[in-house]
This record gives sequence, structure tokens and C-alpha cells, in this order.
Amino acid sequence: MSDSFVHLHLHTEYSLLDGAVKIADLMAKVNRCKMPAVAMTDHGNLYGAIDFYKQASKAGVKPIIGSEVYLSPGPMNERKKVPGLPNAHHLTLLAKNAVGYENLVRLVSLAHLDGFYYKPRIDKEALNKYSEGIICLSGCINGEINYWIQQDQLKIAREKLSEYVDIYGKDDFYLEMHDHGMDQQRICNRQLLEFCGEFSLKPVAANDVHFLNRKDHEAHDVLICIGTGKMVLDENRMRYSPEVHFKTAKEMRQLFKEVPVACDNTLEIAEKIDFDMVLDSTSSERYPEYEVNLGSSREDYFRELCEEGLIDRYGSERAKNDKELRERLDYEIGIMERMGFISYFLITWDFIKWAKDNKIPVGPGRGSAAGSIVAYVLGITDLDPLRYGLIFERFLNPERVSPPDVDVDFCQTRRPEVIEYVRQKYGEKCVSHIITFGTLGAKSVVRDVGRVMGWSYGEADRIAKMIPNELGITLTSARKKNPELKEAIASEPATEQLWEYSTFLEGLTRGVGIHAAGIVIGDCELDVHVPLTRGNENEVVTQYAMKPLTDLGMLKMDFLGLKTLTVIQDAVDLINREGSDFDISNIPIDDKKTFELLNAGETCGVFQLESGGMVALCKQFGVNRIEDIIALIALYRPGPMELIPDFIDRKKGKKKVEYLHPLLEEVSKETHGILIYQEQVQKAANVLAGYSLGDADLLRRAMGKKDPDEMAKQRTIFVEGCKKYNEISEKKANGIFDLLEKFAGYGFNKSHSAAYGLISYQTAYLKANYPVEFMSALLSNEINNTDKISVFVEECKSMGIKVLPPDVNKSYLKFSPEDSGDGRLSSIRYGLAAIKNVGSAAMNLAVNERAESGDYLSADDFARRLESRSVNKKILESLTKAGAFDFSGEERASIFARVDSIISAASLAHKDRISGQASLFDEDTDYGSAQTGLNKNTHVEFEPWTEDEVLAAERELLGFYVTGHPLNPYRSIFAKGSYKRLSELQDLRENKKYNFMGRIAGVEKMFTKKAGKPFAKLNFEEFTGQTEVMVWSEVFVKSTEVLQTGAVIELLAKVELDSRTETKRLTAEKIKTISKPSESSNQPDENLNNNSSYQNGSTPHPAQEEQLVLNVYLRSGVHDSSDLYKIRDILIAHPGSDSVGISYTASNGNSIWLDPGSRYLVNDNEQLRAELATWLK
Repeated sequence: MSDSFVHLHLHTEYSLLDGAVKIADLMAKVNRCKMPAVAMTDHGNLYGAIDFYKQASKAGVKPIIGSEVYLSPGPMNERKKVPGLPNAHHLTLLAKNAVGYENLVRLVSLAHLDGFYYKPRIDKEALNKYSEGIICLSGCINGEINYWIQQDQLKIAREKLSEYVDIYGKDDFYLEMHDHGMDQQRICNRQLLEFCGEFSLKPVAANDVHFLNRKDHEAHDVLICIGTGKMVLDENRMRYSPEVHFKTAKEMRQLFKEVPVACDNTLEIAEKIDFDMVLDSTSSERYPEYEVNLGSSREDYFRELCEEGLIDRYGSERAKNDKELRERLDYEIGIMERMGFISYFLITWDFIKWAKDNKIPVGPGRGSAAGSIVAYVLGITDLDPLRYGLIFERFLNPERVSPPDVDVDFCQTRRPEVIEYVRQKYGEKCVSHIITFGTLGAKSVVRDVGRVMGWSYGEADRIAKMIPNELGITLTSARKKNPELKEAIASEPATEQLWEYSTFLEGLTRGVGIHAAGIVIGDCELDVHVPLTRGNENEVVTQYAMKPLTDLGMLKMDFLGLKTLTVIQDAVDLINREGSDFDISNIPIDDKKTFELLNAGETCGVFQLESGGMVALCKQFGVNRIEDIIALIALYRPGPMELIPDFIDRKKGKKKVEYLHPLLEEVSKETHGILIYQEQVQKAANVLAGYSLGDADLLRRAMGKKDPDEMAKQRTIFVEGCKKYNEISEKKANGIFDLLEKFAGYGFNKSHSAAYGLISYQTAYLKANYPVEFMSALLSNEINNTDKISVFVEECKSMGIKVLPPDVNKSYLKFSPEDSGDGRLSSIRYGLAAIKNVGSAAMNLAVNERAESGDYLSADDFARRLESRSVNKKILESLTKAGAFDFSGEERASIFARVDSIISAASLAHKDRISGQASLFDEDTDYGSAQTGLNKNTHVEFEPWTEDEVLAAERELLGFYVTGHPLNPYRSIFAKGSYKRLSELQDLRENKKYNFMGRIAGVEKMFTKKAGKPFAKLNFEEFTGQTEVMVWSEVFVKSTEVLQTGAVIELLAKVELDSRTETKRLTAEKIKTISKPSESSNQPDENLNNNSSYQNGSTPHPAQEEQLVLNVYLRSGVHDSSDLYKIRDILIAHPGSDSVGISYTASNGNSIWLDPGSRYLVNDNEQLRAELATWLK
């Protein structure tokens, strides 16, 4: 035998926060050690199998795919502790061949889907069922046989060993030996060798590798602490031996010098491995086949659908006679047939059709698919590629075989319905979500390492903040770029150590998630090809990420949820609420009001155009056609942004449009001679140099990748083509090529820009033509985001739209348009489900009850008519503080003080109803319906709320102020000053200083840990939102007197990135108070002050019995609903100014006083008392 060695038990970074072996580094190490093969055996998963296989093959190393699985002590579906046994034993499984790989995939999937109990577990029954093609090693010190050896239960150990032999046979079952200097391991090893002789089995040496080099042990220990939530200095915690590194063959053979055959057997096992994984991203063999009716081929059915769609889209005359149209359709169908993607398009057509048939909003297109006329006529996209000059080859290139990629936007709230439809159609086990992997990024790893090393958050954050905020930055490049960081590492020993550990751990896989949109659909049960796991909500998820799935040739699709589609549909539903037949797909695309809105920069809520930069750009741009919107979306990105001034000047005629060659006018006239789309590069190569559009797409890709060899090759082809087809000189052709190369670097996909430009136009059209319905829909789709609600409410006010407070008699679940009495929709009523602490379920019941039985008369009536389990104390308090009962005329503070009594009374009524007793509060009495109009008030003393308390409650529960605003007196100052708005904060430049004006809504004063210096954290608000402002010691000391809750201030602040949330926040540079202006300088704000019937102090305390002129008494079990109606009729027949009180005594003896309200004031006289005698004491 050779003196080499093969590591068969090794944990890569996919043994999450446990293994520290990066696959690329592993292959380099294997080659340096001249080992012929290496295994990957991560804990209970196959996350990294495809990456491992590809990198090993590329490095010339034989890949051995395996897993260290967890074995349940009993049946794997029994999720309970077995007394005296661990929850799971460890077992090493290796795939010997293709069948073994499939069986390993099934076992790992089974463990995650059906056997999870602390860990993903399998059992002996599963091992036996899926044993073919698998080599089994008995496992580490935590293996089942080793467990019984350590328990000195050799009889049981022999029994367990025999079970494995029965499953795998003597040829494919090896007894695994480790030696990290632990006594227990050596005891086990001696016994395992005895078992080898006794059972005629072979030993195999392994090292349970968790990191590559011995020197990495400390950094790996830090990783273990991150994974287990422990501190490095904690004594009682999990630790690994420094011996679990990737040892050389020489080291392993020295370690097992007394049993050299154990090392020889690693080579024997490697020789047994005969597995070539089939990886072909261009193949559609693993795609599901779309089933069509008998007697029809898929191709015929597909063409039939396309022909029908062509007529629907273009009319029968054009569909029949337009040569360009017919040639384009036939060309695309031919390519799809030749490439084998007919089923793909039928599957896509089917679920999109189902979504549309079920009124689920679907986007007009996304990405390059919008360039396909087949996609358009099938209804997969809703953008005419001929109308917008979109190129099919950008989507599906006949010169480059690669699968199509149709990403689809669905209404965010109903997207799960589409996924469920696909799951039901193709089989629940054939459809799955796709996993994603999070890594230890540059800043996050510094904070994680600092935490487990015992650093305070502030100390670690200081170092993390020195790392530049650049996408994909590494710690190595950060050190080079920031001299301050470099100095800190060089001069601070603790920082140097932190940096060393962080650099080692950077980039390791930290955890798993679920791809926001990715779905994979298989031709059979997925665990034939792909290992599966479960997400946090028990959904089935692949263990392979998007790229490995593509490598395997699996059909993956992006089902994206786009909130804007939900907004559009909600707005359309509101428009059609009164019976109109508005269709967003049939709006004119040259609407004057829409362009005026965009040019005015009134783009708050308009898709893709609402950022601060886009607002400014819209004002400059002069939008007068939809193509301008498409160009805007393409230009407003890093890189092309530098072209914007030139583009605008050319568009407005301030600068002459010039072309390097007349033929470029055909290509770029639409964009004023500036190439901003990738498709323009393709078209230029086609028109000038004779490229096919497919070859031109390859040229575009080469330019984007900047491959020097490929670029030199393409330049030659281009220059020769220019001369051949258009007699363009070599010099001119090279100049044009340079121009194309420049623009190809940041050109945008026009198909995507056009599709999203259409959505932008639709939202702008709705805002311009149906503002109340559109803003209602916007607000309804942000019910869980009070910051957004605040911004949109402020926008409503600027549009002259009143946002009315919630009202249990007028509000629906969502925000809804409401006319102001003049027949015009000019107001929006706050939605009940948007009130914090209330929830949709309870409010849905409330709205349905109102529709069935009429308006509520009071908070008491509301509680009585709804089950107590639906309306609890928290809900009633929140509705009260939000003003939802203001219609009753009773003060919010009064209702709030009575909430317990209201709940108790309602509960008693419910109990009476359940017991079958007639009750004043029985549903059948219609008490509290609009017919009686009685308000119920128990006698509770209360303290009226101040205006500030009322407003604070509104802000807390609604996200904005309804009955006023603390800053109302300062509106004139806010309007005149050049202050930035908080709604713009995320668009402001980092590390720049800006002026703000607003109010301190809260102050938290603290001291730094080391120096004990004072600083503060402010909750700062103005009309468009609120944010956190840090006030560090230097500014704090100068501003101590100003930092009071309620103070109105002018703030000079620097914009910084909050490392915890990755959003921008403010750091104060200077603070000064603003004096309240005189009353004359502030006109009342109608939108702010007239939104509510609530006026503090407007309702008297509940009347006391002795203060009432007339008292009526009712008792449960004695009186019923007829008494109530008789009393009502008598009171109405004697109108006057005297007050009446009603006492109701429940079956348990509790009494409640009722105030019928001003509608039932009477003229107290002998006739009235005679008529009421039955109910008077």
C-alpha cells in the first residue's frame, strides 16, 4: 500500500458554526499533501455537496460525498427522550456510487423532514431501506458502538455492531478509529480492534477534521463560542481538541503506526468510490413535463396557444397578415422547440393563467423575458416587445444554450396561493422553496468575535465602524484603505487578536435562510436529486442553493412578491366599488395629468420614482412619454448617473445629438445618442458589424465580463464586420467598439426597465387620476409600518386629502375613501386593522357585525355585541385611545377608565345569553342597535387627558397625529426654513451634514462605560416621520438644558449608518431651541384640526343617580326586550330637557347605570311617570 492517506471524516464550513474548513482552501491543502481524494461529512446535511464536488474535480481530487448523520436511539419519529440514552448517536456515511448518492440524499432528507428532534435524525429502519451504494463508518467517540463500549456494555456493543453488518455487509462497514489524545478514544480503539478480529471487519483511521491547520485552533474555538452563544473565558462550555486539524499522511500514519492497515483502508475506501455526478445547467431532462390532452403533442398544443394569444393581442387581421409579427413568433417557437423548453413555457403559462383567472395580480414582466413575443401572446408578460423594441436573444440565445429564466411578480399577499397551486398540480414532494446561506461578513464577524471575547458592544462597534461601507468589502482591503484602522490593529494588542480571529472566520457560512422568491419544481419527488430540509415555518426547503440547483439542471423559478401590485389591485377595487368597470391594463399611456404629476416631482408612492434623488430628477427630466420613464429607471443607478446631465441637455435641445456613425442613429435615437440599454449594444453590433442578435448577445456578455482575450477576439470580428457590411474604416470601427465597450459596462436590461417602467406609469396614473383611492391603497398596504403611514399621511395632506381617524361605525379593515358630504371622494378613513394592538381578526368580526346589525352606539354596545374572546381589554383600550369611539360623545379618558366595567358587563351579558336567560343585552333584544340609541355609562371617576396625552396616544397607535400635531404652531417656520425632511433621510448622503427642524419626543440619557461621559439618544420627530438621533458628550454638554421631551429644536446633524439596522441615522453636531411663533403667523390647519369629533373636556362625567330627574329600573329575568322598546317609545313621546337614567340589574345581582343620551331628554310630568310606572321604584 501507498504511504498516502485520505481524510474520510471532515467538516467544512457547512457544519454551521462548527466546521471552519473552506472548500477552496481544503482542495489546495489536499493537493499540497498529495492526497488522491477527500471526503466531506458535514453534520446531518449535504448543504455543500455540489460546491465540494465541483471544486474537488477542478483541483484533480477525487470527491467523496458523505455526511455524519445523527442516529436516533429508537424510531426517528418518536420525539421524546429515551431514558439513559443520548438524543442521537453519530454515524459516518459515504456515497460509493450514483445509487449511494441518491440513497444518501434520501436519508438526509428523511432526517430533516420526518426525524427532527433537536437534530435531524434517522433510524436503523431507514438505514436498512436506503443502504445500497453506501459505505458506513462506525462513527466518532459519539458513535453508537463507542457509546456502549464506554458504558462497558460490550454485549450490547456487539449486538449493535451486528446490526450494522447486517445492513451494510462486511465489505462496506468499517470500524472508525480516532486518536486526539483522549483516554476514552484509546479505550474504544482497543475494543474496536478486537471487534475487527472477532467479526472479520476492517478498521479505518479518521481525524474528525474541523479546521485545516493546528494554528487555527484558537480561531476555531472562537467560532464555537459564536455558535453556542458562550464566551471564550467561560469554563463550562464545549471545546474541541487542537488535534482535529487536517493532518498530513505522515502525521496520521505516525498516529496509527501500530495499526497501519487503518490508514491503508482509507485508500481502499477511496478506490471503491465510483461516482460521477451529472452536472448540466443547460439540460431540461429534470424539468417536469407539462401534461396535455391525449391525441395532442405538447408542441402542437403550445403553438395553438400562441396562435390564439396572437389574435387576442394584435387582432385577427394583423395576426394573419403582419409578416414581421408572424416571422418573430415562428422564429421564437422554433428556438424553444429546438432547445427543448416547450414544457417550461407551458408550466409558466399555466400558473400565471391560474393566477389571473383567480384575480391574483401578476406583474407585466420582469427581466429579459419581456423581450419574448411568445411570452407576450401567452400572457406570461404584458409588454409588447415590438412596441418597445425589445430583443428576444437577450432572453433566450440560440448561440448559447442556457435555460430560460422567467421571473414573475405576484401580488405580495396572494403569492402563497400560486405556490400552493403549483405544489398541488405537480405534487407536494416535487415542489420546494430554495435555501440561502448567510455568511460572516466583514463588519458582522468583528462584532461577533468581539462579543465572545468579552468586548462591550461599543468597543467592537468602534472597530467595525472603521471598515468602509462598501459592498463586498473584505477585512484585508479595509485594513489597506483605512489608516486609522491599520493603526488600531498595530498599536492595540487586543484589537490585533480580534482582527486575526475575524480575518480567519470571515466569509464562513453562518446560518441558513429561505430564498425570497425561488421555487424548484422537479420531474419526480425532489429527494431523488436534491436533499431537503424544513424552514422555520415547517415549509420544505432544498439543501442546495440556487446555483447548485442550476448546475444539477433543476427547474427553478422566481415567484416574487411585489407589494406595488397589491397596491394597484386594491386601488382598482376601490375605484370599482361603486360599480364602475375600470381596467388598469387599458389605461392610455400618454395621459397628460400623469406626466404633469411626474414633472412636478409629486412621486411619493410612485413605484421606483419616489426616492429623493428620483424626485429631483423627475423635475429636471421633462417626462412626456412612457419611454422617458423607462430611461429614468435605467439611468438612475451608479455608473449611468453620470450620463444624466448630458441626456437631459440633449433631450431638451440644449446640446446637439451627434452619432459616431449614421447607423448609430437607428440604434440610439430614442435615447438621444446615448447608449443606456444592453440591447442597444446588441443592436449596434447587429446593424454595424453584421452580428446575429445571438452573437451580439455573446459580445455584450464578453464586454460585461471584461475578459481581455475574449475582448481582443471580439474586437477583430467587429472591426472586420464593420468593414465587410458597411465599409467602415478600421479606425472608426475601433472607436465605435470602444464606445460600445464603455456603455456595455453599465448598460441596463431594457426589457426589465420597460416592464418596471410600465408599473411606474400605472401607479403615477392612479395617483394623478384617482388620488383618494390610490392613497387609500398605499396606506392599507403599510398597516404594519407606522413610519410609512406617517409619510403617506403627510403626502395626503399636501394633496388636500383629509385622513380621518378610525371610527368603529365608518372604518373598514383597511383604509377606505370617504366622501365629505358633497359627493366627492376627498377623505380617507383610517382602517381598523392598522391600529396597533388590535389585529385583523377581531376587527373583521366587528365590521361584519356592523353590516349585519347596524351601527354601534357606544363602546359598551361594541363590547356587548362582540364575543369577549374577540374583543379583550387591550383591544378596547387601543380603540379608545385611537379615537374609534369618539362618535359617542364620551371622552376617551372616560371610556378608558371604564374599560374593565365595560368588559365585565359584556361578559355577564354573554353568560346570560349562553344560559338562555332573556337579557337586556341579549342579541335578540336589539338593545344597542341603531333603533334604541342608548349609551351605557357605568359610574367611574376619571382624570381628563391633556392634549399632549391625547396626541401621544394617537401617535403611538396610529403612527401619526389625528386631532392636531405638536408642531402645528411651528408650521410657518418649517415651511420657510431650508430643512431636510426625515422622509428623505435614507436618500441623504452618508457623512454629510444637514439641517433639520422638529420636536424631541423622547430623551434617554446615558454614560459611556469607560470614561463615564454623558451622552443621549433622542427620539426626534417632525411632520414626515421620526428617527433616532445620537448626541455625544461634546454636544450633550453644550445642549443639556435643551434636551427635554417636548422641546422644539433646530438640529444640525451628520448622517451615519446604524450598524445594527443597516439604516441611516443622525448624529447631532449642533442643537438650538426654536421659540414658538405668534398666533397670527400660523393659520389653522384644516386637515389637522377637523379630523375628529373628539374635543377634550366636551363630555360631562356619567350622571349620578341622585342627579337624574327620572330613574327607570330593569332586572334580568323579569324584564325583556319588549320592556326596552316600550320605554324607548314613551321617552320619545315626551321630549323635553330633563335627564333620564336606567338601572339594569344582571342575574348575579350586579347593577349597571345607563345614560340614554341627549336624544332621550324628556319633559317630566305626571303623565310620563304614569306611563313609566311599571319600571319606577
